Amino acid sequence: MPGAGRGAAERVHEIDGGRDLSGFAAIRSRAAARKGGEEVLSSLLGPAPDNAACAALPDARILSVMSERVFAAGFVWRVIEQKWPGFEAAFLDFEPKALLFQPDEFWEGLARDPRIVRNPQKIRSVRENAAFVDRVSREHGSFGRFLAAWPADDQIGLMAWLARNGSRLGGNTGQYLLRWLGWDAFILSGDVVAALRESGLDISANPTSKRELQAIQQQINAWVAETGLPRMQISRILALSTGTNRAAEELRSYMGE
Repeated sequence: MPGAGRGAAERVHEIDGGRDLSGFAAIRSRAAARKGGEEVLSSLLGPAPDNAACAALPDARILSVMSERVFAAGFVWRVIEQKWPGFEAAFLDFEPKALLFQPDEFWEGLARDPRIVRNPQKIRSVRENAAFVDRVSREHGSFGRFLAAWPADDQIGLMAWLARNGSRLGGNTGQYLLRWLGWDAFILSGDVVAALRESGLDISANPTSKRELQAIQQQINAWVAETGLPRMQISRILALSTGTNRAAEELRSYMGE
């Protein structure tokens, strides 16, 4: 059943310090109370992303982040982060055109290269995504320009496009890719989904259907219109409003802030 935990009406209509709160204000109030106040919560939200700035991203930067997210999926992120300089050297600084000129022997050799995590399927994805990035770049002037032009209110559509056209870019990998590139993305983590369900949204604990994903997009778009906040910050407030209540210092340590 949707809306697990606290009832939907209670979740979006609360009394806080004598104020009668409704809509996203109630969710934000709960997140602030859990973190020790609005000032602490605000410090955890990060700067507002600028989708237009993605237009200036070089294709090599995009392929590098794309590949890092693929290798980090199902792995310890810190290990991938620490080894990334070796990845950059092994993959020719992730220059798509340079990689596309390499023969099969180059790619076979990477499966034995100690500088990287030697996962053959993920190594193959770099080759495939180099072709993907190069193709989109030729069609749109750069991959970053394509991202900058995509409507901000249709992240679900962009995620589906990445999953359909890229290699190993479905699910959370595509969401984290957008976030790491500076595109204004929400992340459907367990806590975010739980908060959405507690708000009364009719979705499952693991929303994957087209109906559920569109419902999430529409709800987050409505909260953007209501609050003026970017989707990334709405996502983070949702995550901080429920689940394990980690200390702000711990959160900053793995958010890189």
